[in-house]
Amino acid sequence: MAENPKGRKLRFHHKYSFKRSNLGIPYAVFLFIFAIIPILIILVYAFTETNDDGALVFSFDALVSFFTTPTKINVLLVSLFIGILNTLICLLIGYPIAYLLANSKFNKNKILVLLFIMPMWINFVLRTGATRDVLSWLGISGGSYPYLATMIGMVYNYLPFTILPLYTTMLKLDKAQIEASRDLGCNQVQTFFHSILPQSIPGIVAASQMVFMPTISSYVISDTLSEGKISLFGNFIYLNFSNSQWNEGSFMALIMLVLLGLSMAISAKFGKQENNLRRANLW
Repeated sequence: MAENPKGRKLRFHHKYSFKRSNLGIPYAVFLFIFAIIPILIILVYAFTETNDDGALVFSFDALVSFFTTPTKINVLLVSLFIGILNTLICLLIGYPIAYLLANSKFNKNKILVLLFIMPMWINFVLRTGATRDVLSWLGISGGSYPYLATMIGMVYNYLPFTILPLYTTMLKLDKAQIEASRDLGCNQVQTFFHSILPQSIPGIVAASQMVFMPTISSYVISDTLSEGKISLFGNFIYLNFSNSQWNEGSFMALIMLVLLGLSMAISAKFGKQENNLRRANLW
């Protein structure tokens, strides 16, 4: 905008105006190519089969094959069990560690946080192979103790993913609320369950989501540490695709997507409850 000699304001109109929403175009293109299209391909292969002419025709054979094969159902149940158990163990170990690291009274050196996160920098396969060698040296081989070796490997690999979101959440704890509960006569146990634990629920949900689904879909840890005696859901998907069984592999991958959607829905529900609780506390 400028003024001419007569004092009138002149307006400059641009033919092309840049909008802030345009910044999302590259992300939308990336999401469409690398997320939406692959999911559509999985849906197509999950409910089709190849006929004698080589054409894809609509079919429920993959669905029927999955729910009528006891081996596949058993693998899913075992995967869910190991996923839940690994999540619980990681939370039981990671929660007190994250609390101590976030509390300046106990943690005087931030280097300790870095020491717990450093294993995430090492290649996943290298960590698994090193864990196998250490367990064999301790007499816990996958051939003799497949479940124990697998669970140790799972906890070791996914514990940093539990500590990090819990640590981030506990840094934001309302110290005034904790001190108020103590001033009102609550002991340490009551303060924990009525003040600290409710505030750390977002971190617990985030940590659970980062551990549960990757555990089910993982196949390197179970295959390496159990010496092939334990097959998780990720193993079966990999075997189906490697044997060119695209329809059955796609249907199993679709089940993984459904489980992921359920976990995200649960996470969103807890997040909504947490926001409502914070608004209530503000009022």
